[in-house]
Amino acid sequence: MNAQSTSALPIIDLDVFRSASPQEVKSAADELLAALKTIGFVYIKNHGIPQPLVDEAFSWSARFFSLPLSEKMKAPHPPEGWHHRGYSSPGREKVTHQVFDQDSLASLRQKAPDAKESFDIGREDDARMRNVWPPEDVMPGFRGFFAKFYRRCFELEDDILSAIATCLDLDSGYFHRFHAGRENQLRLLCYPEVDAGRLQRGEVERIGAHTDYGTMTFLFQDDVGGLEVEDPNNKGIFKPVPSIPGTVVLNIGDFLQRWSNDILKSTMHRVGVPPELAGARRDTAGAAGVLRPRYSIPYFVGTDGHVTVDCIPGCYGPDRPKRYEPVNAREYIDLRANAAY
Repeated sequence: MNAQSTSALPIIDLDVFRSASPQEVKSAADELLAALKTIGFVYIKNHGIPQPLVDEAFSWSARFFSLPLSEKMKAPHPPEGWHHRGYSSPGREKVTHQVFDQDSLASLRQKAPDAKESFDIGREDDARMRNVWPPEDVMPGFRGFFAKFYRRCFELEDDILSAIATCLDLDSGYFHRFHAGRENQLRLLCYPEVDAGRLQRGEVERIGAHTDYGTMTFLFQDDVGGLEVEDPNNKGIFKPVPSIPGTVVLNIGDFLQRWSNDILKSTMHRVGVPPELAGARRDTAGAAGVLRPRYSIPYFVGTDGHVTVDCIPGCYGPDRPKRYEPVNAREYIDLRANAAY
């Protein structure tokens, strides 16, 4: 298997895990494990979601975010932070990393609000966290399309959970038992046009540095750029993760880091100024230009709410003690979500 990329991240061919020989699967698993141990991010090709379907998802997303605010607010995010569904207007959410004190959160919101808007979707039969859709006459076909797209991501989830289990020398179905309820989240994100100088001066953020707090994330992104992942060897230094056609970005979340006892890395990442503007010559006002809107679609794979996330077999022992206390999946996710809202 060839791992190649225009960025620092390898490209992993998921087809190898589906149909290759045991020797080829072992080689692929070793390569995937090396990447997830080092930086926690990879590109996945042959992921099984057709490009025309991905293109259609971005088209629907752009159409939704182009609606007047009054129309988007017909599907409002509920007041509870943990109820991650529906539309959030710019400034409603502030993504942080392990900050839970209300005064500190308020200060961060005031200092550098998030310049983004979002729409969140879950499974249609989730009684605890119902979906909040725009009325059909506002966006005819929107609900039907994204209910279908959400289901397609299920299939990718199964394949990658199996691949990661194989990496850790576990039965390929090991992690499926923790994800039977499909408690996942599909998010449409729009980062409106913004002055690059304001981003560089820290007056506003698209999304600040954070880890994802579920099991793992698949990210579809447009070609605008701005996604960055922290260099594991240089804390505080971030490297670009550009869009590569035909791939999806996979990154490890906090739960897989906890399950693996830090073998797999849930790495800090952010959305900032694209590389071609980051070093741009500034005018006297310090501006580097206006960034055009950016769109992305992350699919957050969640762990069933009743599950206790604790270190798994083979990842701890006398020479590698457990580094985390057991945590209830729902309590942890609610804690992080409530802090963002």
